[in-house]
Amino acid sequence: MSTSPPPNPPPFDPFPIRSSERIYDSPWCGLRRDVVELADGALQEYHVFEISDAVAVVPVLPDGSIVMLWQFRHPHGRSHWEIPAGRIDAGETPERAAERELLEETGYRPGRLERVGGFYPSNGISAHFAHVFIAHDCIQEDAPQPDAAERFFPRVLAAEDVRQRLVAAEFEDGFTTIALYHHFARRS
Repeated sequence: MSTSPPPNPPPFDPFPIRSSERIYDSPWCGLRRDVVELADGALQEYHVFEISDAVAVVPVLPDGSIVMLWQFRHPHGRSHWEIPAGRIDAGETPERAAERELLEETGYRPGRLERVGGFYPSNGISAHFAHVFIAHDCIQEDAPQPDAAERFFPRVLAAEDVRQRLVAAEFEDGFTTIALYHHFARRS
């Protein structure tokens, strides 16, 4: 017998913000220091990392295989498997950003784009939100167009190979792991 989960409790009221100061700004990110008032009246400093929202796209070919990227990441100096992902440009919808990132990073266009949720990658320090999409029936139209600071190449992997790597915890990128779980959960 299937039962529905219990409803969520009511949301908490936000902490009152007593002051807010810009500490750092760049075209890529920002840092803000807020002072919030706690329930007992004490003041607490809170640092908030600001970065624009993003998309993560699982590119699925008509035969069910998945386009993955073997990508180098400077912050940790390693290469690993990822799905296409990137920031949403100002004035751009998440759907348009998903199509753009998919084409730029893989050269593929989706036959159909399905939004399947999203997540906060670091909600303890940032309001940054990632929209998750499954790009169904992708067709290759062009070559990938990496930026000068990007090192990656796309590879088509069988869906079962990707699923086995996912279950074995071989994917270290959070965007990739969460998006692939969304994809495979919908297939069962």
